[in-house]
Amino acid sequence: MSATQTQTQSTPTETGSLSITELRQLPSKDAEAVPVDETPASTEIIQSEPATTPVLKLVVAGYSFFCAGVNDGTLGPLIPYILSSFGIGTGEIAIIYATTFTGWLLAALTNPIISAHLTLGQLLLSGALLQLLAHILRARGPFPLFCAAFVLQAAGMAFQDAHSNAFVSGLRNVPYRWLGFIHACYALGLFVGPLVGTGVATVGNGDGEGEGWRRVYFVLVGICVLNVFGVIVAFGDTLWGRASPGGSGGAEMRNREAVRGMLRILRTRTFWLLSLFYFFTLGAGMTAGGWVVEFLTTVRGGELSSIGYVPTGMYGGMLAGRLLLAEPTFRYGEQRMLLVYSALCVVLQLVFWLQPNIVGSAVALSFIGFFTGPFFATGMSVASKLFTREDQPAALGLIFVIAQAGGAIFPSVTGLIATRAGVAVLQPIVLALFVAGGISWWLVPKVPQRDE
Repeated sequence: MSATQTQTQSTPTETGSLSITELRQLPSKDAEAVPVDETPASTEIIQSEPATTPVLKLVVAGYSFFCAGVNDGTLGPLIPYILSSFGIGTGEIAIIYATTFTGWLLAALTNPIISAHLTLGQLLLSGALLQLLAHILRARGPFPLFCAAFVLQAAGMAFQDAHSNAFVSGLRNVPYRWLGFIHACYALGLFVGPLVGTGVATVGNGDGEGEGWRRVYFVLVGICVLNVFGVIVAFGDTLWGRASPGGSGGAEMRNREAVRGMLRILRTRTFWLLSLFYFFTLGAGMTAGGWVVEFLTTVRGGELSSIGYVPTGMYGGMLAGRLLLAEPTFRYGEQRMLLVYSALCVVLQLVFWLQPNIVGSAVALSFIGFFTGPFFATGMSVASKLFTREDQPAALGLIFVIAQAGGAIFPSVTGLIATRAGVAVLQPIVLALFVAGGISWWLVPKVPQRDE
C-alpha cells in the first residue's frame, strides 16, 4: 500500500498531522447543509497549539474538575446536617442553590470582558483562589456567610473550569478523549465527595446534631490549596503576562470585540439549544444527587448514616460512564448515542420513582449516573464542531456557565416546592428535566458528516 493510500484511510484519531478544524475543511459529498449563522465557517489553519500533548496542563485541568466534583458531591449528604445545625427548613436550603446560581450568573456576565484582559493562567488562578476562599469561609461562618461563600465558589468554578474546558477543546490531539478525561475527573470528585462528606460528618455526629460536619470543609481547603499550586506550576508560562490584544489597539477596543463576539454567539440557535440541553440535564443530575439523601430518609425511611453513601453509587456510575462510554459514543455517533442515553435515563428514573425498595432505587440511580456520564464531554465535543475557532472559547464558556446555572436553579426550585409538597416532588421534577434535555439535544443541528 502506498503512503498516499495509507494517509487517506487514516481516521482523525490516528492522524497527527491534521487538526480537527483542518479535517472539517475537507470537502465531503455527504455534508449536510446547516444554516449560515450556525455553521462553523472558519477557514483558518490552527498553528498556535503545540503538536505534543501538554500532559501537565491536562492533569491540572483535570484536577480542577476533580475539585469541583468534590465540592458538588459533598453538599447532598450534608443537607440533613445543615438543616439540623442551623435550625432551618428545606426552603432555606434553596438559598444555598440560589447563591450558587448568582455566582454562575456573575461569571457569565463578566467572563467575556475579563477574558479580554487576563491571560489563561491568570483566569485559572483567579478561579482557584476564589474556591479556596469559599471553603475557608464555610468552615466557620454563620449561615448568611455560609451561603454567601457559595457565590465565590460558583464564580471560581466558572472561571477555572470553563476556561480549562475551552483549553482542552482546542487541543490538536483527539480533544474528545481529553474532554472525556477531565470530565471523568469531575465524576471522580463527585464519587469521592459523598465519601468525604458522610465519613467526616458522621464521626461523633451521626445523629445530625452539632457542628462536626464543618470539618468536611477543612478537607476541601487542603484540596483547593493543591489546586492553586498546580495552576501556578502548570500554567506559569501564561501567568506572568498580558492578554493578547487580538489585533486591537487597546482595552476599550478589546471590550467592544468581546461584547460583539458574545452577541454574535447569543444570536445563534445552536448556542441556545446546546445550552438548554446542559441546563436541563445537569439540573436533573444535581437535583437527584443533592436531594436523594433527604428523599430516601424522609420518604423511604432509610437510616442517615448509611443512606448518605447512596449518591456515591450515582457518581461512581457517572465515573464509569465517562471512562467506558467515550469510545463507543464517538464511534457510533455522538449525537445519536446521547439520544439513546437520554431515553435510558428517562426509563431508569421511572424505575427509581415507581418502585419503593431502597436498594432498587440506589441501583437505578447508579445506572442513571452511568448513562449520563458521557453527556458533558460529548456535548462539548459536538459544540466545538458547530462553532468557529474564533467563537469556541466564549461559546463553550457561556454554555458551561449556563449548564452550571441549571445545576443550581433546579435543586433550589425543588427545595422551595418541597416546603409545601414534600420531598417526594423530587421524582417528577427529575423526570421532566431528563425529558426536556433529550428534546433539546434532538433539536441541535447535526454536525456535517465528513469523508476524511
